Order: sequence, then C-alpha cells, then structure tokens
Amino acid sequence: MTPAAPVLIVIAGPAGSGKSTLCDRLVRERPEFARVVTTTTRAPRDGELDGVHYHFFSPAEFRARIARGEFLEWAQVHGDREDRLYGTLKSSVLEPLAAGHCLVMSIDVQGVETLRGVAQVEPRLRRAMTTVFIVVDHERIVARMRARAKDHEDEIARRLAT
Repeated sequence: MTPAAPVLIVIAGPAGSGKSTLCDRLVRERPEFARVVTTTTRAPRDGELDGVHYHFFSPAEFRARIARGEFLEWAQVHGDREDRLYGTLKSSVLEPLAAGHCLVMSIDVQGVETLRGVAQVEPRLRRAMTTVFIVVDHERIVARMRARAKDHEDEIARRLAT
C-alpha cells in the first residue's frame, strides 16, 4: 500500500550497523520505495556502480557543486582527506518527493542533524522525513565490518572512531 503522501525514511547509525541492508530490504519488499543515491569522492569499492550505489564525483566536482548550493547536506567524514567527502544532492531527494515518490536513504548522524535543519525551512522535507537510528553493540559492528571484507583495519579503526 502506497502512503497518501510521499515519505522519506532516513536511516542513520554507525558504520557496519546494517543501514544499507535495511534500505535494500525496504526497497526490495516495498516497491513504492526507491533508494536515494548519495554522493562521495571516495573510489568505488568492488561491485559498486556510479549512479546506483553512489554518485562518484572528483573532489573538484564535489566542491563546485557545494559552491552552487546543490547539496541538502554534505560532510568530510572519517578524516580530513579530499577523498572522504559525502553528501546528498537536493535533486536526489526534493524532485522525487515533489513527484510523489517514497524514498529511503542511509547517512551518518551529522547528516541527519543537517537534514533536520534544512527541514525547518523546506516544507517538502519537513512533511516527508522520518529518521531512524540503529544502535548496535561495538563487538557486533567490528565483526560486521570485518566480515564484509571491504575495508582495511586502519579504515575500520577510522570508521569506529567517527
């Protein structure tokens, strides 16, 4: 059953907490939902496709879009390197909501805080957005990150610190 008004479910939690798994499952089981494709400057991991898993931008392109005001939220995460920029384009959220589409996305806690601020002045976001925070114990997060074998130990340590 499709909701009467579009819904944006924002899932946040620590790295390795299962955010992507929950988003994928919702989209698979509820066809009225689509996944928001967020943006990053990091290199794609094996199997990741541009426009499907992320929009992969160069740091210069990302910064140019920040300057043009194209992001709802963005942050430099897991350190201070240029290959660690993440964000959500306005067009990836506001246009589908205006067209009546339901969305789900996963972002970090600082992104949720920024989106809540934007929702105070953006009525479409304010009406549609619901946030969910996943709490997982430390040992389980470490085990999940190691089991997926996508990050080196130094990257796991950086993500845990964040």
